[in-house]
Amino acid sequence: MINVKNLHKSFGHNEILKGINNHIEEKEVVVVIGPSGSGKSTFLRCLNGLEEVTSGEIEIAGMKLTHASKNIHKLRQHVGMVFQQFNLFKHLTILENITIGPRKVKKMSVEDSNRIARDLLAKVGLSGKEDSYPDQLS
Repeated sequence: MINVKNLHKSFGHNEILKGINNHIEEKEVVVVIGPSGSGKSTFLRCLNGLEEVTSGEIEIAGMKLTHASKNIHKLRQHVGMVFQQFNLFKHLTILENITIGPRKVKKMSVEDSNRIARDLLAKVGLSGKEDSYPDQLS
């Protein structure tokens, strides 16, 4: 479960996230959609501890996330991010990009990681794109 309360993130005087509140249940699949520059990537980077928040609270699996958190590496094993045209391996298929993390970090089998990845792709309307490469998707 992920709880976000009154999350703010600024870069200098430019406030990017302005009081975000969100609750995501365990095993719930969420897609963050919005116009360019609206703070989608910043929000996800804050959830994964890659950006230090200006103010607000983030709690993941019952653990409060702070930039200095000793549990940040443990938390990152449970938080995954996929960005279109960002942080994807161009030489790997979409399926390989999605499954590399669970296989390397969690030692998940190829069969299990592929099954989960295919289920996730189906939930976001990308069934049949498993063997496509990042530059083949819009």
